[in-house]
Amino acid sequence: MGDSTSAPAVRCAGVVKRFGAVTALDGLDLEAPAGQVVGFLGPNGAGKSTAIRILMDLARADHGTVEVLGSDPRHGGPELRSRIGYLPGELRLDERLDVRSTLELWSRLRGGRVDRSYVDELCERLSLDPTRETKGLSSGNRRKVGLVGAFMSRPELLVLDEPTSGIDPLVQAAFADLVTDAAAEGRSVFLSSHVLSEVQRMADHVIVIRSGRVVSSGSVDALRHLARQPFRATFGDEPPVEELRTAQGVSEVEVRGQEVTGLVEGSPDALLRVLSRHRVTSLLMPEPDLEDAFLRMYEDDRS
Repeated sequence: MGDSTSAPAVRCAGVVKRFGAVTALDGLDLEAPAGQVVGFLGPNGAGKSTAIRILMDLARADHGTVEVLGSDPRHGGPELRSRIGYLPGELRLDERLDVRSTLELWSRLRGGRVDRSYVDELCERLSLDPTRETKGLSSGNRRKVGLVGAFMSRPELLVLDEPTSGIDPLVQAAFADLVTDAAAEGRSVFLSSHVLSEVQRMADHVIVIRSGRVVSSGSVDALRHLARQPFRATFGDEPPVEELRTAQGVSEVEVRGQEVTGLVEGSPDALLRVLSRHRVTSLLMPEPDLEDAFLRMYEDDRS
């Protein structure tokens, strides 16, 4: 979706951030390619929100360097901020205003460079009533206000922290369309999310962190291939159970009559060689998903 030769939209090198005795980021090194949708994943407490706050200059790193759109966010000022659409994980709204007034205020803070017809379009696509008072809005509707605010100036970079938290599936689908549109226009999206299916559907690139460090970075397909792939084979004769159990990468082999199930990690070549020597009447090997890879990664890390 973008030019992989471009300078990164976001770069962190050796970033350390401590809060008292707690180390939130421990030498964080990452690059988010420009013009792509980058999923930023990790369990609670991994340091995702802290990293995003540093990118937005809402917190300062103790050590290391940070670049956003080629600039140090500490010195980028209003010019850099005007190029970024940001949705924080915890959004606070002025409850004295209605939704439209809130969006107009945010527009003025960005220099008034917002197309009002586009704001109306965003409200319609996200099923947000701009005449509503912000006081009393549900958490989902507050997220919608934040999403419109992030997208409304068509920024060069979108930094979105848990953007679909609390919103219903139909609005999540509308949000996915907005992200797809932004990427098609060559804009960059840095998306922190716990919804792995959402990241799998939208992202080109994935960065996974744990305990303040990157543990994996690459394409969605590359991360998915870290997962153990399930298989189910039905044989026309006696299943070759011992061959399967000793095949490289194959584990958790179970037999039920003529049917054998199990998992294969890495290349399925050894499994397929075994199967090719026998009469197989059916074979099912569903594509592993991002959640399998993600959970496997943390399973390995805890062992």
